[in-house]
Amino acid sequence: MKKHYLLHLNPHASHEWDRCVLRNPLTGERPDLVEEISQAVAKGAGSYLISVSIDVEVLEQVPLSSNSLKTKEISPTKTTITTVESTRLLAS
Repeated sequence: MKKHYLLHLNPHASHEWDRCVLRNPLTGERPDLVEEISQAVAKGAGSYLISVSIDVEVLEQVPLSSNSLKTKEISPTKTTITTVESTRLLAS
């Protein structure tokens, strides 16, 4: 069974769960790998000792946009917002 997914790696994501995201390219949903493995077994109820091989081939790579690291400007009040990479907040 061959499946295609989009893998998005962003070590600078604000949330840990957004740093490595695997998605179905057609639906955008995150795949349920347990469900896919159970469909491959498809022999009914029971316990199975299985071997799962993952063969990854990069078909295309698009680098992260450098815009996420730049300062962004909001037009009405000309307020500047800078992306903060720290996990703790420091008092000013």
